[in-house]
Amino acid sequence: MKFLFIVQGEGRGHMTQAMVMQELIRKEGHDLVGVVIGSSKRREIPAYFINAFPCPVHKIESPNFVTDKANKAIRIGATLMKNLKKIPSYTKSLKKLHGLVEEHQPDCIINFYDILGGVFNLCYPSRAKTIVIGHQYLAEHPEFTFARPGGIQKLLFRINTKITAFGAFKTIGLSLWEPHQAFTSPGQLVWPPLIKASVKSACPVAGDFYLVYIVNAGYAQEVFQMAKEYPEINIEAFWDDKEMPLQYQPLPNLLFHQVNDLLFIEKLSQCKAYLTTAGFESIAEAMYLNKKVMMVPVMGQYEQKCNALDAEKTGAGIAAEKFDPLLMEHYLKNRNGNRSTHEKFKDWEHRLEFHFSQLMGSLIEVDKKERKERYSLHLSQIKQL
Repeated sequence: MKFLFIVQGEGRGHMTQAMVMQELIRKEGHDLVGVVIGSSKRREIPAYFINAFPCPVHKIESPNFVTDKANKAIRIGATLMKNLKKIPSYTKSLKKLHGLVEEHQPDCIINFYDILGGVFNLCYPSRAKTIVIGHQYLAEHPEFTFARPGGIQKLLFRINTKITAFGAFKTIGLSLWEPHQAFTSPGQLVWPPLIKASVKSACPVAGDFYLVYIVNAGYAQEVFQMAKEYPEINIEAFWDDKEMPLQYQPLPNLLFHQVNDLLFIEKLSQCKAYLTTAGFESIAEAMYLNKKVMMVPVMGQYEQKCNALDAEKTGAGIAAEKFDPLLMEHYLKNRNGNRSTHEKFKDWEHRLEFHFSQLMGSLIEVDKKERKERYSLHLSQIKQL
């Protein structure tokens, strides 16, 4: 079968999921004919993502968040206004996507939570089956817990998620925990996280430094203040600041790295604990390596509040309003059930290939049925002639 990916470029986690998925697809003998990634001036698509695929990677302009002047909090109103103004640009993106689908004729399109993927299904219906993947789709599961208060942010999160899944053949919610019950709809599935092979092959050790990852560079000042206030604590941090060098050391106990996937995994496997904004994928990687996490949700990003709550529930670590090493130290000294939580997570993650095989089987069965129906229709038309 031929596959085409559509990837949301706002979060590194969606890129990681696409990289793992293409390995599973190729292992089964299927073809990935193209990758389309949503891009913006706000973020640069990392070279490691582009180099991970044996096929062309196409960039299209896609909706993204607007942050405040400090480049920390998400401004919901400004985000809506900016993206409404850019509808003509997104229309061009949809036409480009349509051209790629017409050119490659994929059997299946996998959308990693890009909103244009859902809009594309509405504007350009095609014979290709669409599968959508992301931890956000778990929000429809009866065991999911929403962060409070919800209000307009919760409503917008759910609307955005439904748009991305428009016309989907299967909706896959990625989860840190194995659910006790399935979705009520056969079209909705729960999978474990998609963990990279490089994470699985890493050898975790108990290091003497805290690892920090900040999705918005504005949090760098908060990390700087933390290092200044606690000079006895060593901190290594990853950020996405295009104007800074590969390594930047503003204090003797603080070292910033530009985003680098292999170096990040090396540091994650060697750190004492992991402090981050509440993105899904790196929390899952930390859990696989048995590293406890402090999660500080990005202000104004409701789904990250849900992520932090969800991860806390599984025993991954603790949620906080700001990076606090003393709070983390206290948590590390008083944690319970660490080993069993780690093993339970790994058992759940190791079921990924089973779930993938089931999905491929359902796709192939549907493809055979549709081919048979088309053949019967052509045969009846010939008989009429």
